[in-house]
Amino acid sequence: MSSMEAIRTPWAARRFRAPALGWEEGCLIRALDIGLASAAILFFLPLMAVTVLAVWGQGGGPVLFRQQRIGRGGRAFACLKFRTMTPDAEARLPDLIDAEWRASRKFRHDARVTRLGGLLRRSSIDELPQLLNVLRGEMSLVGPRPIVMDEASLYGRRLADYCAVRPGLTGLWQVSGRNDVPYRRRVAMDVWLARHLNPGVYLALLARTVPAVLSRRGVY
Repeated sequence: MSSMEAIRTPWAARRFRAPALGWEEGCLIRALDIGLASAAILFFLPLMAVTVLAVWGQGGGPVLFRQQRIGRGGRAFACLKFRTMTPDAEARLPDLIDAEWRASRKFRHDARVTRLGGLLRRSSIDELPQLLNVLRGEMSLVGPRPIVMDEASLYGRRLADYCAVRPGLTGLWQVSGRNDVPYRRRVAMDVWLARHLNPGVYLALLARTVPAVLSRRGVY
């Protein structure tokens, strides 16, 4: 069985080391996730409702973009975002892949992103649906950035560290320049966070997230 096939199987969690957090710390962080995510959903509900109508009004198509990401224990889950691209974005990807994509897994100027989608990305509003992923226990407010299946091989042995905790809506990479950060450094940041995550680090990164979002550094 290949490493990719193993990640797709539910029992793959056995292959990964135990979570870095102690039981008490893990329970505290989970309680913070539920409480803070619930409060954030209530606070942002009017904005999310307006966004739903705006995205739907751009020629129809799905409002939410669902993409399979790797979660804790190597289990796949559907990561939610507001759709920011044209409905045929996935079909157009092979024609756009170039050296920039291979280096950073991101395009600085992606022709598939709609005008509204660009605004949602720059403001990080597109990621608000991931609060639902947090409530469902698939993500945490703070953790390594959620990666897609094709990125697993780029982590090598360090994938075990990534899979030890829930991926996060924010984290060290998100507050350190996001897409301006070279991919190797992203991996190193994810691994560091997985190994050192605790309630203190959790709260510190949450506090750094607001100015990082407002600065829009590395967002495209």
